[in-house]
Amino acid sequence: MDPDPEVEEFATRVFDLARAGDTERLAAYVDAGVPVNLTNGRGDTLLMLAAYHGHAETVRALAGRGADAGRANDRGQTPLAGAVFKKEPEVVRALLEAGADPAAGVPSALDTARMFGHEEFLRWFLEGPPA
Repeated sequence: MDPDPEVEEFATRVFDLARAGDTERLAAYVDAGVPVNLTNGRGDTLLMLAAYHGHAETVRALAGRGADAGRANDRGQTPLAGAVFKKEPEVVRALLEAGADPAAGVPSALDTARMFGHEEFLRWFLEGPPA
């Protein structure tokens, strides 16, 4: 059975909201019934896309609605590792607050921080982010 083009178009718009950090509209869709852990064809969740594109407020809104902050995509990458790779401290903080595990994923956020010499993130993972 072929996918419904209208459903595909709607899902694309929802994923674009996550990429753009349109927190209010995305949250409204989730509140109206869009699954908070909706994934695209690569296994990226709404939270993963928001994190990778640097939208801490959107990450917090999704996590507050039950999004899995540690859910890896089909390649084993986690939102936290993506945020470390993109050097997004507020997103890293939001994901840690949501319970993301720095040791999860391939490569993990810890490995990513080591690989790129992000000492600040390594300290956060070992000691916790500053208050």
